[in-house]
Amino acid sequence: MYFGVDYYPEQWVFPYGGSAENPEAQWVQDAQLMRTAGFNVIRLGEFSWGLCEKEDGKFNFDWLKRVMDIMGEHGIQVVLGTPTAAPPIWLTRKHPEILPVDEHGLTKHEGTRRAVCLNSDAYWTYSRRIVENLAQALGSHPQLIAWQIDNSLGGNFTEASFNEDTRRDWHGWLEAKYETIERLNEQLGLCHWGQIVSAWNQVPMPMAAPTVHNPALVLDWSRFCSDTIVQFVGMQAEILRRLTPDRPITTNLRALRHRFDHFDLANVLDFVSIESTAVIKSRPADIACEIDMLRSLKKTDIRTPDGDVGFWVMEQKAGNVNWQEVNALVRPGVLRMFTYQLVSRGATAVLFFRWRQPRFGSEKFHGAVLPHHLEGSRRVFNEVCQIGEELKILSPALKDTKVATEACIIYSHDNEWTLQQPNPPNKFFSLREHIQLIYTALHDRNVMVDFARPNEELAKYKIVFAPSLHLISAGDADRLKFYVQNGGTLISTFNTGHVDEHSIVPDSGIPHNLTDLFGLEVQEFDTLPPSEENHLTFKGAFPTSHLHPARLWCDLIEPKGCQVLATYAKDFYAGKAAITMNTFGLGKAIYIGTQSHQHFYHDLIAWLRNMGGLHPLLKVPENIEVSMREKEGSRIYFLLNHQNSPVRVQFYKPMHDFLTGANIVGNYDIQPHGVLVIDEHPDGKVEG
Repeated sequence: MYFGVDYYPEQWVFPYGGSAENPEAQWVQDAQLMRTAGFNVIRLGEFSWGLCEKEDGKFNFDWLKRVMDIMGEHGIQVVLGTPTAAPPIWLTRKHPEILPVDEHGLTKHEGTRRAVCLNSDAYWTYSRRIVENLAQALGSHPQLIAWQIDNSLGGNFTEASFNEDTRRDWHGWLEAKYETIERLNEQLGLCHWGQIVSAWNQVPMPMAAPTVHNPALVLDWSRFCSDTIVQFVGMQAEILRRLTPDRPITTNLRALRHRFDHFDLANVLDFVSIESTAVIKSRPADIACEIDMLRSLKKTDIRTPDGDVGFWVMEQKAGNVNWQEVNALVRPGVLRMFTYQLVSRGATAVLFFRWRQPRFGSEKFHGAVLPHHLEGSRRVFNEVCQIGEELKILSPALKDTKVATEACIIYSHDNEWTLQQPNPPNKFFSLREHIQLIYTALHDRNVMVDFARPNEELAKYKIVFAPSLHLISAGDADRLKFYVQNGGTLISTFNTGHVDEHSIVPDSGIPHNLTDLFGLEVQEFDTLPPSEENHLTFKGAFPTSHLHPARLWCDLIEPKGCQVLATYAKDFYAGKAAITMNTFGLGKAIYIGTQSHQHFYHDLIAWLRNMGGLHPLLKVPENIEVSMREKEGSRIYFLLNHQNSPVRVQFYKPMHDFLTGANIVGNYDIQPHGVLVIDEHPDGKVEG
């Protein structure tokens, strides 16, 4: 297993490190300390364009080679970043057209990272050149094990730009998709407000305007901007595969926060790498949800440096960040716990951001493994050293293990982009918050979860959740039907099937192409402000631990063959169906026409478990998070205590503690922010 750190050696050359006689002396000391920490890999160079090409066409990669040589002498491998996230000042002065123009027509200026328009021909030309020269210079270095393309794509709100090069590519993209102007006008519904066009170059970019743009056009704009990012990464990947075919390729991603299709981007990568912001999250389920989202981006054709099948954590924050209103320290033990949460959910490499707090620049007070003063606090360093020693013990057992999942949540970028547009039925509804309610209930019952697009193969999952698929194509609707027809259990929710992939509302009933699957039609829907709520009245065996409210959105359902599980308690639609279940083929389709509080979703998971669909990994106290990785003949369980106090777990047979080698029997107290890693008893399943 790889364990490492993000390293910026350019920030530790004399006068900031080293000496006048040996300006780069700090690099050797850093490598020695990295080995002490147990590191065997670093990431390097992702912001080095202006240092590798200080003048147009004059390349110097010797300093990077010296760093890699030093790392080699200390047994440390290298992931090398292509430096296209931060173009040099001379390039923006020579080609100011690469600077991005915003929706107001204003240019965003140079002097920082991501000051680029990804549709700029000049930017592509210079990006190709720096990547080719970098690969030719260092691609055969024995320490190089992988490439990271660019850095934090789409960050700092740079997914879209409105330059003239963008306008040209936008029109070309539309022509390739629609082929004729007539089809464009028809499928985008441009006759609304009389905004039809007679030529491709008349189609506007959705810049700032007196009121909203056509929603179908805005959706296509989001798709176009996403395709631009994916194509830019694909261009670099093609160069690197041609010049260094044995070095796998990745890039670092956040949890679907940036506005591009992360699934599409993962398809052009060999393996997924993520940025973990666990240290700034307050709830374990929120963190776990983001990890599982990112792990799910690439489920097949994974090629990592060591041949393992998981994802990498390219940036695990080693301490506080520097961009919140209050940047509090990470408490002792919490970094270790968060690192194990990542490993437990499939990470096969963890690199901390960053090695040392820099003495200058905008990140000088960002947390790091080491502080500015090497003789200062070693608290974080010592905790990292402990993790490194433990991962050496775990690594052989974790090799080739996978996260096994029974449940899946469907997510579509197209759908979320549509829901984020202006003038929604209820601006207080958030798809992410709705997904989190469902995910948290699964997480709290220790059910492992994948995320998938609607067009993926779903047969392996016992239960699939499809929350608020406002936009769904006929083809994707058919895939959901196929899944249920063949024995699957599908749970869908309100705000589903309102438009097709062209953002056109069906005239055959809502949910679009799914009324037969659910045995119902949504005839109207009522939206509620956060200060108001309806209530649910349940029928039959559905368990209710609390009174469950109906919040934000209430579908008024007309049953057409389905079983009614709950109705609304008040208003003019009191007694109307709110939750239903329909048998379809060999499976069941459940429809939840409203959003409720967290207790409802816990009850929902309990009900589904009683139906025989889901099984918790272990029986443990509710405030212990359990994850599991497995391979043939082996299951490894991770128990995490996110509390500030010990939690007692009871084992009814001897268990093997991986980290200490001891056997555990009876009561065991997991310490505050503690971790317990156990394997399944050879004589049978673990019971707790």
